[in-house]
Amino acid sequence: MGATLLTKQKIIEVAESLFAEKGFKDTSLRAITSQANVNLASVNYHFGDKKTLIRAVLNRYLEKFMRELDSELNELELREALSMRDVFYALKSPLIKLDHEFDRGSSRFLLLVGRGYSDVQGHLRWFITTRYGDVLQRFYCAVQTANPNLDKQTLFWRLHFTLGTCVFTMASSEALLDIANSEFEGSSDVEEMFEQIVPFLASGMCAQ
Repeated sequence: MGATLLTKQKIIEVAESLFAEKGFKDTSLRAITSQANVNLASVNYHFGDKKTLIRAVLNRYLEKFMRELDSELNELELREALSMRDVFYALKSPLIKLDHEFDRGSSRFLLLVGRGYSDVQGHLRWFITTRYGDVLQRFYCAVQTANPNLDKQTLFWRLHFTLGTCVFTMASSEALLDIANSEFEGSSDVEEMFEQIVPFLASGMCAQ
């Protein structure tokens, strides 16, 4: 890998760590360049501005996650009947595979997505829906199929409550797993956590 690509990779990795820790709004380009030991011109050369850098950081995860989710949805759409558990389980493999690609990939991904909402990053939501709108729409249609009696406003709120639950849980995953393994003398991992959270989320989505 050439020096230019190494610099770009370093900027992304440092930015990702700081964005996850402090949020998008509270992380300055100065902090990123200082920790990455590069100058501002390097950031401008590779990314142009902070918004583009934010998108590049999250897109590392999105490219892999959305490709896997698209494949899972292909199989899901072949089923005659669909439950909310089925829909949420379609997220399991894409999230777990992020852990194989990145260090704490699934928790880091959901934390960054959560930051996009809590920091009111409208450009980031625009980027996600524009680039991956087809996959997101297919997932939304699956949710509607599993919950035909819920109106769109209720689905909106429940999906965002679901996202908030996932972000909190995955952002605290290391501490929660340590507590669980100590309390119950087990060997829980991210997959076990997923198995625990799906019934809870599915029940919330389907509540009357």
